[in-house]
Amino acid sequence: MNYDLIVIGSGPGGYVAAIRASQLGLKTAIVEKSELGGVCLNWGCIPTKALLKSAQVFDYIKHASDYGISVSGASHDFSAVVKRSRGVADGMSKGIAFLMKKNKIDVIAGFGKMVSAGKVEVTPTEIGAAGAKAIHEAKNIILATGARSRELPNIKLDGKKVLGYREAMVMPTQPKSMIVMGSGAIGCEFAYFYNSMGTKVTIVEFLPNILPVEDEDSSKEVAKSFKKSGIDIMTSASVESVDTSGVGCKVKIKTAEGIKEMECDVVLSAVGIQTNLEGLGLETLGVKTDKGKVLVDDYYQTNVKGIYAIGDIVKGQALAHVASAEGIICVEKIAGHHPEPLNYNNIPGCTYCSPEVASVGYTEKAAKEAGYELKVGKFPFSASGKASAAGAKEGFIKLIFDAKYGEFLGAHMVGANVTEMIAEVVVARKLETTGMEIIKSVHPHPTMSEAIMEAAAQAYGECIHL
Repeated sequence: MNYDLIVIGSGPGGYVAAIRASQLGLKTAIVEKSELGGVCLNWGCIPTKALLKSAQVFDYIKHASDYGISVSGASHDFSAVVKRSRGVADGMSKGIAFLMKKNKIDVIAGFGKMVSAGKVEVTPTEIGAAGAKAIHEAKNIILATGARSRELPNIKLDGKKVLGYREAMVMPTQPKSMIVMGSGAIGCEFAYFYNSMGTKVTIVEFLPNILPVEDEDSSKEVAKSFKKSGIDIMTSASVESVDTSGVGCKVKIKTAEGIKEMECDVVLSAVGIQTNLEGLGLETLGVKTDKGKVLVDDYYQTNVKGIYAIGDIVKGQALAHVASAEGIICVEKIAGHHPEPLNYNNIPGCTYCSPEVASVGYTEKAAKEAGYELKVGKFPFSASGKASAAGAKEGFIKLIFDAKYGEFLGAHMVGANVTEMIAEVVVARKLETTGMEIIKSVHPHPTMSEAIMEAAAQAYGECIHL
């Protein structure tokens, strides 16, 4: 078959690129070796949020008396929680199949490999279809193959006692104890989920703070909340070895005080991701890579004409919404439009543990290092009427402005539903909104979001409710 565009990979970068291409009149096909929707819809963003919602509901029930409601004998069915999560993922994947059909995009099941300029060889991955390879031609090819759990050289994933995120989502039985290696978004979300379900959780983080890419105030706030809920946290520490020869795991952890030995049922590795570049034919076509990333320009074209790359396999944050934005920009450029390059300093990051964490732009430390003179405003949810009424007083809104011109440099949020609130800041920064403009934009009362206005006012010495 001949196409204007073939997309290899159907995650949030690939399927979005394919749909936008079809909207722009390009004859498009998408190649997928597994499930439509990729890791995000099937094994990442969506099913993990379903698990976290179950944990949140269970937490609400356990604290029902705080709201004047009596609930007795509450318990959870771990397998039913996992089953619900898988059902949500399956529904989303079927939704992508519908969108492919609606937009007249051909779905080619199998593993895609570039064999020459404009030619993709697809090897079927379905059982019984082995060996039935086919060549498909396209003027343009987008690589959107995503990433997988990174495996440390000294700690091999076995899928039973030493797990990646996939296995952690579908465990047949709930472990009594778990050590989580790494405290980024994945590590913290799973730590919250399993702790809420009743598993004894210990987080081991190599750097001095959990959620190390976040503003230090956010990291400390989440750590305080986690410890209060019974999660043990070991920072400036690393897992040196895991012995799985016995019933559970014997784990050696290197700390400032020396080696500490711990036992647990399972170890979850959440130490980052590794890009899926193997077997794509990059070397055959001479596509340049560096440190596991495909090198691209501002519109995601590689050094080889007609070959593009987006998502986790290129520069920038490995986030679903980044991949989607890159896919749209890439396709619009292919179609002859003039899209604006993506501003990677205005990408929101969200962590869906409880309390939630959301941020965009500079941290306070990074803004100072960049040479800005700052105005920083911080408004705690303990001073928010809506937060008090909702019983969600943990956390704060922290806003960072340039003192000279009022430029909105960054925002850092911890608390209930802050992942829904961060978009206001993203739009404000895109529109080059100043601190004073935020203060003079009337926010509804009572809402959690009015804390954004209050934090801006606090930065300028005008805060009313603090």
